[in-house]
Amino acid sequence: MQRVEEFVACRPAGIILREKDLEESVYKNLARQVINICETYQVPCILHNFVSVALELGAENIHLPLPVLRELDEGAKSQFQNIGASCHSVEEAMEAKQLGCTYIIAGHIFATDCKRGLPPRGTEFLRQVCQNVTIPVYGIGGICAGNIHEVMGTGARGACVMSGWMQCENVAEYVGKIADKDWRKP
Repeated sequence: MQRVEEFVACRPAGIILREKDLEESVYKNLARQVINICETYQVPCILHNFVSVALELGAENIHLPLPVLRELDEGAKSQFQNIGASCHSVEEAMEAKQLGCTYIIAGHIFATDCKRGLPPRGTEFLRQVCQNVTIPVYGIGGICAGNIHEVMGTGARGACVMSGWMQCENVAEYVGKIADKDWRKP
């Protein structure tokens, strides 16, 4: 929890609690802790995948895999202020918007250990997604201070970072390097 608190203290736009390998009950306990940390710093906490946990905890935000989003009924959708989905093609992004998403995460943009062996989709893919939907799009996958300007040059609203802040020695310094970039310069 210390690493989560260090990151949330940097006041990111939000944090997605994505722990898809946990059992639902374990995820719920973890979600309670992360929600409390996020509330302390007034940072949105976005729960992932477990709709019933999100509803039980009164979460305003949820991020879903597209197959789960396809099955979510309108009553459940209406309980959330923000609904996001992970998309891997322009067609998926368009479908996610039609299904009620308020934002999309598109990826993976650059090579990343999380998707070892899978070729990255690149910034042109991200540009195409941004041009084909009218909701905010965030890039994900291999994004760091050295390439975030490329992501922002596509029309993306922002970027998602996981490994970088989890593995860095100083979270505040790492976040500062990404957040303080001047997006107008390459």
